[in-house]
Amino acid sequence: MTDLAFSTLGCAGASLDHVLDLARRNKIGGLELRASEDEFTHIGLSPAERRTLRNRIEDAGLEILAVSSYVRLCAVEDQPLEAHLELAADLGARGVRVFPGDDPAGDDPAGTTDGPTPGELRALDRVTTAPKDVHIFLETHDSHSAGRRMAALCALLDAESPGHNAKVIWDSAHTWSHGETPAEALDLLRPWIDFVQIKDSDSTQGFKPVAIGAGDFPIGQLLAALHGTPYWLSLEWELKWHPHLPPLDEALPATWNWITTG
Repeated sequence: MTDLAFSTLGCAGASLDHVLDLARRNKIGGLELRASEDEFTHIGLSPAERRTLRNRIEDAGLEILAVSSYVRLCAVEDQPLEAHLELAADLGARGVRVFPGDDPAGDDPAGTTDGPTPGELRALDRVTTAPKDVHIFLETHDSHSAGRRMAALCALLDAESPGHNAKVIWDSAHTWSHGETPAEALDLLRPWIDFVQIKDSDSTQGFKPVAIGAGDFPIGQLLAALHGTPYWLSLEWELKWHPHLPPLDEALPATWNWITTG
């Protein structure tokens, strides 16, 4: 049986009780916890609050795949990476989700730049000096949505910082939106993938997220490419940013049907 998780982005502002109930009723094994001051997960939690949160999630039989931060690893500005890594370690999470967030001037989706951008060098420095208790999870997103661009960054990290703790969250809809088939993106990213995010989107509407089954994301191709691999699937349901989407109460059962019949 596929291991399925979901991101609390899909129920932003909901209580922990609500999240645990959603997981229980929908055969969910893992969570991506959105880290923000308006959520029950954030870097301002006290040690006691962190212990309580961890215990409740563990007692529910769930694994925390990631603390989903809004750290931009390539950004010029200071980023609260270490605070989020500490939070993830305290919660027993696998790691912290970060965005690449490279400067638009260095954004080359085709991955054809001559050498690393200044932002990628900043990312290298941050990864090299970060604590290694938990992983830094680079999501295929924004400047590095294409698998080939993310693979180039990860290869730089491997070459310049051996033993680093960075891995990749493969947002499969983003790589697809940049012209890569699931098989092509998997071949590019395989050495670094930790888990795979899924959602449906409509390529005729600029890859706008849509209800599960209403778009044309090639879920069958993705599942075929992933056959025999150990990766979790996680529904990144962007309801907070796209309020036209149905609630997770509807999206999670639809996702199970999507991945079992796709």
